[in-house]
Amino acid sequence: MAAEPLPGLRLPELADGQFRLLQRLMLEASGIALAANKRPLVAGRLMKRLRHYQLPGYEQYLQLLEQPHYLAERRLVVDLLTTNETYFFREPAHFTFFAQWLAKRKGALRIWSAACSSGEEPYSLAMAVSEHGTTQDWSILASDLSQSMLERASRGIYDLAQARHFPEGWLHRYCLNGVGAMHGCFRVQAALRQRVSLREVNLVQPLPEGVGPFEVIFLRNVLIYFDNDEKQRIVRRLVEQLVPGGLLFIGHAESIHGFGLPLRLLSPSVYQHL
Repeated sequence: MAAEPLPGLRLPELADGQFRLLQRLMLEASGIALAANKRPLVAGRLMKRLRHYQLPGYEQYLQLLEQPHYLAERRLVVDLLTTNETYFFREPAHFTFFAQWLAKRKGALRIWSAACSSGEEPYSLAMAVSEHGTTQDWSILASDLSQSMLERASRGIYDLAQARHFPEGWLHRYCLNGVGAMHGCFRVQAALRQRVSLREVNLVQPLPEGVGPFEVIFLRNVLIYFDNDEKQRIVRRLVEQLVPGGLLFIGHAESIHGFGLPLRLLSPSVYQHL
């Protein structure tokens, strides 16, 4: 739905120069390169911030972002302009492969969901480990650039419609149905939520202390937002945190061909550290 104009004002236009400044802000803050065809999306998503501050146009909003005490607003811009499309058990072939691997593997298991969005991926992984894993010594790091997505993930509450891809019986086994005001929702059980630690991580920057090593890293459907050089830097940084024999999952629409990494392809978009 298109954003509504401010009362008494014409819908402001996001001019070329203003869009370029926002492209630069996003690139510097997140490494994400906004394509030219994203201008209508950017204008629409930032319109609510113009209404919030009662500003007549984007020029005034950009001036506001330059002020030192509006750093939180700059972070909010990144949140608003980052696409967070996800759902439980996305790309089911990955979960089939993961389940088969889990059933054969012994020993402690550390997993990283490196672009966890609102939590559907790490909680899907937690259910899979509970169902198919052979160890009780396991944990999942779920990280994202967006604080608002991490806050949603921490609650672990979702609309029942989001359970449509669950394996049969898993909703009852691993989640609680909402009652009263929460009717129509479910919440991931506390025992699984406690296995998942949430952390803000910007993948284009050096990794924070204490991240890694891991036996499994899921880096799915995030590389498409970066140029080729940045993709290589990100993947190399993450592969360095994989133990020998560890697995890297990327999105089926993504490619790391030609990156010269110590990986071998096991299955479509599933790699093993050599």
